[in-house]
Amino acid sequence: MIIAFYLIIAVLVLYAFMVLLSNWRYKSQLYRLLSLQDRSAPKFFNFGQLSGLPLPVDKYFRLVLKEGQSYIRTIRLKHSGQFKTALDRPWIPIRGEQYYTILPAGFIWKGNTALFSARDMYIGGKGKLEVFLLDALKIVNGKGDKFNQGELLRWLAESVWFPTNFLENENRQWFAIDSKNARLKVNVYGLNLSFLVAFTQKGEIATLSTKRYMAGVLEIWVISLSDYREINSMRIPFMAEASWKLGGKLFPYARFEILEIEYDMEFRYTAKKINHAETFRS
Repeated sequence: MIIAFYLIIAVLVLYAFMVLLSNWRYKSQLYRLLSLQDRSAPKFFNFGQLSGLPLPVDKYFRLVLKEGQSYIRTIRLKHSGQFKTALDRPWIPIRGEQYYTILPAGFIWKGNTALFSARDMYIGGKGKLEVFLLDALKIVNGKGDKFNQGELLRWLAESVWFPTNFLENENRQWFAIDSKNARLKVNVYGLNLSFLVAFTQKGEIATLSTKRYMAGVLEIWVISLSDYREINSMRIPFMAEASWKLGGKLFPYARFEILEIEYDMEFRYTAKKINHAETFRS
């Protein structure tokens, strides 16, 4: 009986240590992400930058940005939602937090469910996926070229939450298709990315679709967006759904609702520092 008691204590101590180690690594990854960000002088948007853009793209920027809008540097957000561990599995609740940098391209996301936590990240030009059982035991450690491509695509698609990142520059161009669709081509770290972007009649982005690796095979990946609201002088979607399009049919696997989003806040949510950037809480 005494031996069993000490074994239980030892297991609990080991579990607590593994959780602490996992959280320490997460803090270190986030610190590295934020330490790499660009510190150059701020830039500001003006409508003159829209000259020559495809009609639906011009309409989108006039809807979601205002004259003089500052270019976003960092973003942090919290979300709720549902997630599938496989396309044929049931939906489970998930909550998460995410941090982004624009220059250089980067993000880290941590999602938590009752049984596991997951981290998607793109830091220093490298993508990675980690999954931990009970936030302690690492059971997935995905990295390599396919993850570099996939995580960078995620960063670019989620620019809907910081739309100044969609503005054209030497590495980012829009191409006309028709009155409701355009193609976005981007080069980051030598990787060429391309999204087909569909717009609503109002001018909001409805979907972004591209080819992304799924189990080592390129498949069509689709992000669907809705519930646009204004925050920080920008109009952004508060609902997002990620799907795979297989055999012409959509199979959603993630549905996120933004609970809180803040701009140019260079620290974790648990930190005590106060910043006067605009914030929205649903």
